[in-house]
Amino acid sequence: MSSIKKDDFVKIGYTARLDDGTVIDTTDAEVAKENDIFNERTDYEDITVIVGERQVLEGLDDALEGKEVGFKGEIEVPPEKAFGIYNPDDKQYISVKKLGEKPQIGQRVELDNRYGIVERIIGRRAIIDFNHPFAGKTITFDVEIKDKIEKLEDKIDALFHIYTAKHVDVTVNDKKIRVEIPRGASIDQYFMLGKYSAINAIYKHLDIEEIEIVEIFKKDEKMAKALEEGAVSEEEKEKSTVSGSESAESLSESKDDSESKVDEKVEAVDSESTEGKSDNDSVEEKD
Repeated sequence: MSSIKKDDFVKIGYTARLDDGTVIDTTDAEVAKENDIFNERTDYEDITVIVGERQVLEGLDDALEGKEVGFKGEIEVPPEKAFGIYNPDDKQYISVKKLGEKPQIGQRVELDNRYGIVERIIGRRAIIDFNHPFAGKTITFDVEIKDKIEKLEDKIDALFHIYTAKHVDVTVNDKKIRVEIPRGASIDQYFMLGKYSAINAIYKHLDIEEIEIVEIFKKDEKMAKALEEGAVSEEEKEKSTVSGSESAESLSESKDDSESKVDEKVEAVDSESTEGKSDNDSVEEKD
């Protein structure tokens, strides 16, 4: 079996810890839970690394070269190839008012696109330490190299997962590829931002000339049934409305008939009254 070299796509699992044994990162959900660092928003699974691309700490990346698939062991990474040497001068006094809210010691804050930790609070000022929380510390990785990815489709899927955290379906036709993205990915801000990094990485590492990205919406049977039932309901509602209109028309016709009959009765009474009046007039004249 050939050794791993620069630009190889390798799949690894790992757990990172400090010298005192504190676990700070892992690809194993059970290990994360056991060490109280589990995050529900994190996908705990083996990761794919392009060797030499610094997608992991420099010291770990360098150590992968020359090893073989199946390697399982410790890799120790010194501070200068991990999170850097601790710089005691990389601190700053900041007005508490500038922080926007009352800060707490140990709180992580962002200022001028830099992240720091509130080290101390003195009156109305806070001391912010801009060193990385693990600066100056040696990181030990318990690593297992699970696989080396050789298939072109799997490499493209891996690149999309690295930069967008989503898996894709890939079809290759010579030097053209068709990438089917998950439903809803086109409105996912994280995916949209990472998509271009994935595309650039594909062109950089693979012999590809054209990329087609599609999002397919397949008919959902449950949704179709619900829509169909909704359409039937609307149809029944329309029938009910029509029926109601017909009833209203019938009532209107009945009302018109009643009014017509009342009018006829009124005319008859008026006629009788007129005839009676004429008779009385004749009697008076006779007298």
